[in-house]
Amino acid sequence: MIKKFFVLKIFLIYFILISNGFTKQSDYFNKAKALFDNKEIDKSKFLFERDIVFNPMSEKSYLYLAKIFNINGNDIDQETNLNNVLLINPKNEEAIYMLILLKIKLSDYNKATELLDSFLLVCNSFCYKKNDLDKKLKKLTPGNEENNN
Repeated sequence: MIKKFFVLKIFLIYFILISNGFTKQSDYFNKAKALFDNKEIDKSKFLFERDIVFNPMSEKSYLYLAKIFNINGNDIDQETNLNNVLLINPKNEEAIYMLILLKIKLSDYNKATELLDSFLLVCNSFCYKKNDLDKKLKKLTPGNEENNN
């Protein structure tokens, strides 16, 4: 009986310590988002990266890092983080939308059209941006010289 009580006590202490650790870890994202909203980009970047260390499946942290790299003009790291978001959640429409914009910027017509097809399958709250994407993609369309001028 004492042995069972001891094991139960150890288990409870372990559970309390772990739950405190998870609370602290999940707080990194909230602090980072607040800093990002206040335009403190470098500080928020550090905390988003820290959140990913404790939670490698943090889809939102990867997405915000992509936004930071977009602001900083770092296309390679932006694409890497957007791809990480899509590995975690292939239906993340904001990540698909941002990746389409990046591919249009990089003049990758084939990948942009492929992503647009995926975007149309999953869009809910970003569907209103389809016309904007169509216009930008039309300018990139091979053989469409009148729109490129």
